[in-house]
Amino acid sequence: MVLSKKRARKVIEEIIALFPDAQPSLNFKNHFELLVAVVLSAQTTDAAVNKATPALFAAFPTPEKMAKASEAEIASYISKLGLYRNKAKFLKKCANQLLENFGGQVPQTRKELESLSGVGRKTANVVMSVGFGLPAFAVDTHVERICKHHNIVKKSATPLEVEKRVMEVLPKEEWLPAHQAMINFGRSICHPQNPECHDYPQLYQFD
Repeated sequence: MVLSKKRARKVIEEIIALFPDAQPSLNFKNHFELLVAVVLSAQTTDAAVNKATPALFAAFPTPEKMAKASEAEIASYISKLGLYRNKAKFLKKCANQLLENFGGQVPQTRKELESLSGVGRKTANVVMSVGFGLPAFAVDTHVERICKHHNIVKKSATPLEVEKRVMEVLPKEEWLPAHQAMINFGRSICHPQNPECHDYPQLYQFD
């Protein structure tokens, strides 16, 4: 049974309380680096991305530099990441789109972000919330798993339904802290196999 709004909010806020200082695990220094890192993080770990990006960003620190590179050159820096050939193709095209459509700057709106090659809703939401401090909630595999395991949404819920549900039960100012805390909670406690959530009774105590 899906929890009420009040109970769902309590569960998420208890997760935030467990990781009150959670920060993004991807390394970046500006909006362009954040965008590239999030695109690269699809179907691979943030730790793996962080190993690849220092050399990548040193070689291609701007959309201009990346747009001038060949796909093979870009791919050589990310070859240890999953789907690296496709990602190299996305990054080169994305860099060109940034130059042609946005003056070389990363846009702030979801519609504009999703117009970029390799950028879907989750990536757009991360860039909006982490990069620009705008109200958005990104749903990754951890967030989706946690919300289903703790009955915040139905087991059949889509990522978009998870996003809408969390945004419905939490105030806007808690969307980003919830996203970061839930990623940490998913990595360290609410595992795909043998979750340890039962060790945290506050997640199951309701008024």
